Amino acid sequence: METLRTQDQRFAALSDFPFQPKYLQLGDLRMAYIDEGQPTAQPILMLHGEPTWSYLYRKMIPVFTTAGFRAIAPDLIGFGRSDKPTRMQDYSYQQHIDWLVGFLEALDLKNITLVCQDWGSLLGLRIAVEHPQRFSRIVVANGFLPTGEGAPPLAFKLWRVFARFSPWFPIGRIVSVGCVEKLGANEIAAYEAPFPNSSYKAGARAFPRLVPTDESDPAAPANRAAWQRLGQWDKPFLTVFGTHDPILGKFDRLLQEHVPGAGSQPHARVRAGHFIQEDQGPELARRTVEWIRGPGCG
Repeated sequence: METLRTQDQRFAALSDFPFQPKYLQLGDLRMAYIDEGQPTAQPILMLHGEPTWSYLYRKMIPVFTTAGFRAIAPDLIGFGRSDKPTRMQDYSYQQHIDWLVGFLEALDLKNITLVCQDWGSLLGLRIAVEHPQRFSRIVVANGFLPTGEGAPPLAFKLWRVFARFSPWFPIGRIVSVGCVEKLGANEIAAYEAPFPNSSYKAGARAFPRLVPTDESDPAAPANRAAWQRLGQWDKPFLTVFGTHDPILGKFDRLLQEHVPGAGSQPHARVRAGHFIQEDQGPELARRTVEWIRGPGCG
């Protein structure tokens, strides 16, 4: 497997991202992650989606650490400071699951509050129900767990075609389009930082085609089993979704109806696009902290 590693200089000018990365070796690949707060504090695991990296959580990390939590945000393989296999064929749904499980086991994380969005939820929800002993509660912000059943939204179909075939794949501008409040030049540059040229973007281009959209997809059986387990998840489960997300913005109702732990929780929709962490990061973090400390979160 041929891999690339983004040079550290690409991240040197991130004035609004003061967190120092840590690194973990997963076989031949290096995964980067942010780990802030006291090591013995209760961990909040933040999983990013497509095509972002841990920079997405920069507005939330200080809220969590100030509240006394340990804030952990890995860069998925192919993103951020993590190593990047150069072929789309090197990425699969199961491989991403395995990389993240290896990460959790290496850090031996327990009593986790999962905060997940976009592909962070496709991975995080699978992992949480397959390894429930490590997770205490879940917050889903613009996310879901597809099983290959039902037709995906038109917006997703168009996005999948664009990601695979468009010769122009501007990561920063893609993120900005998914926000209500458009990003500034420095923020766009920060999302572009992990990708010096197109050869670094195989992971970002691969993600849309890895979503199981029909029952023949290799990830569909495991996801269907995970969906059934979610139907038995009685630990606290919260949804906070953006009102302006054209792809996932209405999937919160399905999760609320399906997951027992979602009952009587303070679910919310806030004024945000697909990247709710950009539009409403501090608010999402505040709601999460208050929820964890509240009477319905145990």
